[in-house]
Amino acid sequence: MALLVATGIPHTRAAAPIQIVALGDSLIAGYGLAEKDGFVPRLQAALAKNGIAADIANAGVSGDTASDGLARLDWSVLQGTDAVIVELGANDMLRGIRPEVTRAALDSILQRLTARHIAVLLCGMRAAPNLGADYGQAFDRIYPELAAKYGVLLYPFFLDGVAADLSLTQQDSMHPNSAGVGVIVQRILPKVMELVTQAQGQHPS
Repeated sequence: MALLVATGIPHTRAAAPIQIVALGDSLIAGYGLAEKDGFVPRLQAALAKNGIAADIANAGVSGDTASDGLARLDWSVLQGTDAVIVELGANDMLRGIRPEVTRAALDSILQRLTARHIAVLLCGMRAAPNLGADYGQAFDRIYPELAAKYGVLLYPFFLDGVAADLSLTQQDSMHPNSAGVGVIVQRILPKVMELVTQAQGQHPS
């Protein structure tokens, strides 16, 4: 410090890592994977490679519906959180829960997060074809419509590039394997970097 003062070089403290919460279901929790191969550690590592210091909390709970995520929102997203990645709805769809129930839960989540001035990336899901056209249309439009309503970022389909590719999924043909997680992280990374920029603008260091 004395050398810095003597030479007139200002002493600057490194910016604190951005605090991100990944709120979701088994796709966030890392179902069936070694901890290091899950979405959260892989995404954090990818951000670090791009010069972004981030601490990402894994708030994924296998089996959670959107309503379950809403019920635990306050203790999952603690004070001091800068940004949240919301990935919920897959279990709603798999259980055939009425789309209006899923929409209402996600709407409440987004309302509460934006009221706290937390930047949000909403990750969409798509209904399986066997649920029928009416269900599919009602379910699929939840995500873009809510993203537009609250002015939050949207990643249209969390499993983009992975769904229906058996080489990228586990034996259940639904959850991504390690290679599949790599595809998800690669594809979603630009949108997460946009989320970081937005969060930094809302909470400048």
